[in-house]
Formats: sequence, C-alpha cells, structure tokens
Amino acid sequence: MRKKIDRQCNFCQFSVEAINYKDTNTLRRYLSSFGKIVPRKRSGVCAWHQRKLAQAIKRARFMGLLPYVV
Repeated sequence: MRKKIDRQCNFCQFSVEAINYKDTNTLRRYLSSFGKIVPRKRSGVCAWHQRKLAQAIKRARFMGLLPYVV
C-alpha cells in the first residue's frame, strides 16, 4: 500500500496571490511533455491555484507565449 505524500502547494508556500501569464518559465513547469496542463494530483498545487494556473496557461497560449501542442 502506498503512503500519501503530504505536499503543500508551491504557490501557497511562497504566498503567491496572482499567477502571471507572462512568466513562461514558471508555467512550463506545469505542462507535460505533450503540452498538456498537468493535473493537481501530479503537480501538487491546491485547487484555487490550479484554476488560476490553468487560466494563466490558456492566456499565454492565446498570446503566443506557450504552444498549444508540441
């Protein structure tokens, strides 16, 4: 039986309020090798920040800063 690893959200840990869509280096950490948004279970991000993160990634894709597919 696997033990659940209790991780704290990376954004909560550093008390980040807003996730900037222009910060592509941070956003790329939460994209898979295929360019898909990594789920909460794998990334360890809380639900509130996951929603903000997805919104920032989608904005960056629309602006041409991140690719839709690799």
